Amino acid sequence: MRIFPRKSQSLLCYNVFMDKLEKIITLCKGRGFIFPGSEIYGGLANTWDYGHLGVELKNNIKREWWNFFVRENKNAVGMDGGILMNPNVWVASGHVAGFSDPLMDCRDCKTRHRADKLIDVFQKDIDPDAMSVSEMEQFIAEKKIPCPNCKKTNFTPIRQFNLMFKTNRGVVEGSENTIYLRPETAQSQFVNFQNVQRTSRLKVPFGIGQIGKAFRNEITPGNFIFRTVEFEQMEFQHFTTDAKSLVDYKTFQDKAMDFYVSRLGLNGEKIRFKDHIQLSHYAKAAADEEYQFPFGWGEIGGTHHRGTFDLGNHQDLSKKNLEYQCPTTNEKFIPTVIESTYGCDRLVLAVLVDAYHEEQIADDDVRVVLKLKPSLAPYTVCVLPLQKKGLTEKADEVFAMLSREFNTTYDDTASIGKRYRRQDEIGTPFCVTIDYDTLEDGCVTVRNRDTMEQERIKIDDLVPTIRKTL
Repeated sequence: MRIFPRKSQSLLCYNVFMDKLEKIITLCKGRGFIFPGSEIYGGLANTWDYGHLGVELKNNIKREWWNFFVRENKNAVGMDGGILMNPNVWVASGHVAGFSDPLMDCRDCKTRHRADKLIDVFQKDIDPDAMSVSEMEQFIAEKKIPCPNCKKTNFTPIRQFNLMFKTNRGVVEGSENTIYLRPETAQSQFVNFQNVQRTSRLKVPFGIGQIGKAFRNEITPGNFIFRTVEFEQMEFQHFTTDAKSLVDYKTFQDKAMDFYVSRLGLNGEKIRFKDHIQLSHYAKAAADEEYQFPFGWGEIGGTHHRGTFDLGNHQDLSKKNLEYQCPTTNEKFIPTVIESTYGCDRLVLAVLVDAYHEEQIADDDVRVVLKLKPSLAPYTVCVLPLQKKGLTEKADEVFAMLSREFNTTYDDTASIGKRYRRQDEIGTPFCVTIDYDTLEDGCVTVRNRDTMEQERIKIDDLVPTIRKTL
């Protein structure tokens, strides 16, 4: 993730980008998308609550993902694993021994930073994940990489900090009662591989999809909802054969781009694939999918060839046979896994950034509009009686009809122009206005969010007309 502008990028351009992020944050709080967590008590660093609009947007993104990867795939099923798992799960996965951040403190301004991020921001053609702790320390010292906060070059030695949240099960605290909040959702898909395969009777290759909360004790969170201590993942584990795995890996990279563009409406030119330079010993390929946020390129998902690492480790530690037996050849083997993973909260941010527009309507009039894909918008349609007097009953009838088909809102406060603008700001694709002519001809005025064009439509034609756009 690039927090600072490239040398070739002007500071003015960078400030414009960050100004857009600040405007989005203000919009999110002011309109009910996202609020600071525990705000009345002064908040809790980098925790966020989704308001009445934010939860609808987030649920719509999750629904699109679930449909795309699970429901529309005949060789896939879903599951919902628990947040708390047997501690041995995280031993087998490698999280207990190796899930840590290399942290350095600035001795001058007392801020804390990840050494790998300092290197990544300073020089993009080097992979800090491939460097040892001593190599990172030496590189930072030799290149005189400055503190992002005070610009001094006076860091403490690197310390490793495990990212898993610990808690205790039972009434007595002690190491023997330590369990963890899961740092990823994938492991429940692996430990339930055999249960799902047996009960669903699916044959390899097949996939398991899951959406759920994960927790990481991040020391350097930031950039709004991009990096938080509590977040939601959407992960699909594809179980296949080693011989077919690289073909499937490429297939899921293509599916990722298709999902971003066709289902979320993201601009494909602002998405890139970043191959891992240094691969894990068990992997044949791995790539992050990054979106160009106002603060720089940031990971929103990834496609990873995990080999047999996860199922193999769980088999070794649990002493349970997790082999799959092919019903055709009777061959027994540990399936290879291709993981397709997505950060739900990061995709919410990417969708908001992509959709946010300011349009100059007149010299002193700027329209703020969220051009969300209609299927993602918190509300599909808003019902607006032109006046309360004499039109409320008919407006209520139209609202009742539309709300049975779409997520519908109702607004009868302020001028019609101000009401239109409120709906533009939250991304509502259509506004349906009931006026006094409606009582005579049974027609309403439908306003399009993106074009601002208005059309008279019969009430009986409203549902099919709107459904065509979803």
